[in-house]
Amino acid sequence: MAPTDFPPTPPAKPSVLARREVASSQLFAIESLDLRFSNGAERTFERLKGKGRGAVMIIAMPDPDHVLLIHEYAAGFDDYALTLPKGLVDPGEDIVTAANRELMEECGMGARRIEPLIELSLAPNYMDHRMQVMLASDLYPKRLPGDEPEPLTVEAFPIEDIASLLAREDFHEARAIAALFIARDKLRSERDGESWW
Repeated sequence: MAPTDFPPTPPAKPSVLARREVASSQLFAIESLDLRFSNGAERTFERLKGKGRGAVMIIAMPDPDHVLLIHEYAAGFDDYALTLPKGLVDPGEDIVTAANRELMEECGMGARRIEPLIELSLAPNYMDHRMQVMLASDLYPKRLPGDEPEPLTVEAFPIEDIASLLAREDFHEARAIAALFIARDKLRSERDGESWW
C-alpha cells in the first residue's frame, strides 16, 4: 500500500448535541457530552473538566547533573510517591511565576532561570488537563509557605540515571517519567551542540 496523505487528515470534529455538568467538586467538574461524529454515529462521553487555571511541573537542576525530586502523599494510591515538584497556576500568575513559587514551596529553592520545556496531557480521552513542564536552573535557597499538609522530603537524583528511578516502586507517575526523559535529551543535545527537536 503506497502512502498517500501523511499525516492523514483527521475527520471533522464531532458536533456537540448537548452538554451537561453531572457532578462538581472544588477542583473538578464531570461533564457529559452528547456527540454526533462525521459518519453519523452518536455517543455520550463523560470528561473530567478542570477549573481552567493550568498547572506546572518543574525539572529543577541544582547542578548540571542532578534533578530535584519530592516524596509526597498521593491520595489516588493512598501511598507516598516520588515525583517532580508541581502545582496549579494561581489566578493572575504566568507559568514561570507559578513554577518558581511551587519550587520555593515544595523544594525550598528558587530559580534564576526558568524556561518552558513541553506541554503534556494526561488521559485526553477523559480529561482536559494540561501540564506545562518547566526547566529550572541557577537555583538558590528560598522557601515559601505552601499548601502541603506536611513537609516534603527533597532528593537530588542524577538525571542520567533514569533507569534506576524506573526500578523503584515509588516512582511511577507517567508525566514525571516523560518530563525527565525529555529534559535529559534536551540537556544532552545542548551539551553536544546539536539541535534538540
